[in-house]
Amino acid sequence: MKKILFAVCVVFISADSFSQPSQLIPQPVSEIRENGIYTLSNNPVISAIGNPDIERIGQQFAHHMSFVTGYGTTVIHMSSTVKSDIILALSDDESIPKEGYRLKVATNGITITANEAAGVFYGVQTLLQLLPKQIESKTAVKPFDGWNIPFVTIEDHPRFGWRGLMLDVSRHFFTVAEVKDFRDQIVKYKFNLLHLHLTDDQGWRLQIKSLPKLTEVGAWRVERTGNFGTLSKPKPGEPTTYGGFYTHDDIKELVKYAADRFVNILPEIDVPGHSLAALAAYPELSCTPGEYYVSPGDRFMIWPGGGQHFYGTLDNTICPANEKAYEFLDKVFTEVAELFPFGYIHMGGDETARNFWEKSEQVKALMQKEKLKDLDEVQSYFVKRVEKIINSKGKKMIGWDEILQGGIAPNAAVMSWRGMKGGVEAAKQGHEVVMSPADFAYLDYMQGDGVIEPPVYASLRLKKAYQFDPVPEGIDEKLIKGGQANLWTEQVYNTRHLQYMIWPRAFAIAEVLWSPKPARPSGGEKRNWSNFTSRVESHFDRLEAAGVKYSPAMYDPIFEVSKKDTATIIVKLSTEIDGLAIHYSFDNSFPDNFYPEYTSPLTVPKDASFLKVITYRNNKPVGRMMVMPIAELKKRAGIK
Repeated sequence: MKKILFAVCVVFISADSFSQPSQLIPQPVSEIRENGIYTLSNNPVISAIGNPDIERIGQQFAHHMSFVTGYGTTVIHMSSTVKSDIILALSDDESIPKEGYRLKVATNGITITANEAAGVFYGVQTLLQLLPKQIESKTAVKPFDGWNIPFVTIEDHPRFGWRGLMLDVSRHFFTVAEVKDFRDQIVKYKFNLLHLHLTDDQGWRLQIKSLPKLTEVGAWRVERTGNFGTLSKPKPGEPTTYGGFYTHDDIKELVKYAADRFVNILPEIDVPGHSLAALAAYPELSCTPGEYYVSPGDRFMIWPGGGQHFYGTLDNTICPANEKAYEFLDKVFTEVAELFPFGYIHMGGDETARNFWEKSEQVKALMQKEKLKDLDEVQSYFVKRVEKIINSKGKKMIGWDEILQGGIAPNAAVMSWRGMKGGVEAAKQGHEVVMSPADFAYLDYMQGDGVIEPPVYASLRLKKAYQFDPVPEGIDEKLIKGGQANLWTEQVYNTRHLQYMIWPRAFAIAEVLWSPKPARPSGGEKRNWSNFTSRVESHFDRLEAAGVKYSPAMYDPIFEVSKKDTATIIVKLSTEIDGLAIHYSFDNSFPDNFYPEYTSPLTVPKDASFLKVITYRNNKPVGRMMVMPIAELKKRAGIK
């Protein structure tokens, strides 16, 4: 009975709760606040009870506390002679689900219990959020006498076991230290999987000792700065000065660092498409003879639109009809499997341009020999052979949803990115699924209007990300392992912009993957958006204390444009969150809260050049100054 009650308990705050409302992200299963606070002593003591993992968690927490607070935090084993401020303990209570924990703050101190070390670790992450925002500081904040924690009882566990974030380290390289920092940020919000996109057209980032040219050649390219897809091709003899890669020792360090914080690392080797960096090193793997280079971000893939399939102007695919390709991949996956202990290897499989395969005599011969009726079946043939290689290394294969085309490999798992459809199809066939749909979970998309955001081809607002549910109606939830968000880095050059793209949308994904699925009220939304945004704002303060950048796009106005006639533009303005006033101008000056406030659709003056808008709350600016060219409004309204 205990187990059942724990599973169905919903989040609530008691009527006699502590005066501060809950600000936790993700929301726990159950949270009961009481009046009162516990104040940490000047030299707090942590008791770590259970095994070496619990002691390590205690030491990690103590190190952070000592650095920020200046207190000499001590970790001990249970002692009857020393009073403990914080007890971290393993329990044999089987009613606590996997990765779950119980946290209680009361007069006599703080207790976190779980039946596995991961649960204790997640309880500590929650405890950090209960402390004042100053705990996130990268420098000591003493003297500070406000290390108070509200009295609270929390019971918590995740909805999904796969809670991932993907970092593309191929398009732009991030160092070991930067990857560690990325992991440190996401684990605070209970993500437990880091997916590293290690190879692509723009760089091969993993040392393969048996294939040294992959990093000698494939890890380096000419340096370009600008809009990805429009950058210039390398000139003959131009130095390849940009790049980098991870050695075996680097990966071992990253894997150990992640494991100590209960994070798995999923490696991705993207084949047969997206393989230009590999072909630059080993051009004999292609179906199309020629000279290959590591792309700096030039355009060689064409998306015609209008329902037409994309194609390449350069063959960036590994040839499925070339036996050398499978010998090559066997060497690659041998070393990948040895380096990464996680049970899955990602083989990519997405966006394969096949127009060169159509012309290849090798591919035609393969189709005849293997009785393959079309290029879908050719790719399926390749994927199934890759799966056998990966399985032979003791790993399970996962790939993007294109691996369904032509018939899915027998034991493969599917990561669905082109919406939810691929995941639904895979689940109906009995395959494991990780949901990662672009329309909810692509963190490289613009967060607001393109007039102010760094330009990308699509947008994903915070509110849409918060509407993500990895389990479609009618699908067996046991086959949905979980979900993840993806950060592709074509336009992400550095860690500050990386942070800007992740936060706050990763808050939404974290809550979707951890917190219980809410009951949907009649006619209402699935989750409490207003409550969530209130918590997001409190975590903005915590990010600022940590020196982490974030996007304020949720404060910016949304433009809806139409035309009244062939020359008259009508603009409707709205905001994602309530309680904001929008002030505007058409006269080229910069509006503030003394300018007109938007109350109804605007008619753009005939000769105006710009519409400038900014949001205020309580007479203080919260949004960014947005400068919208009237020419852009005309374009959106369809006026030439």
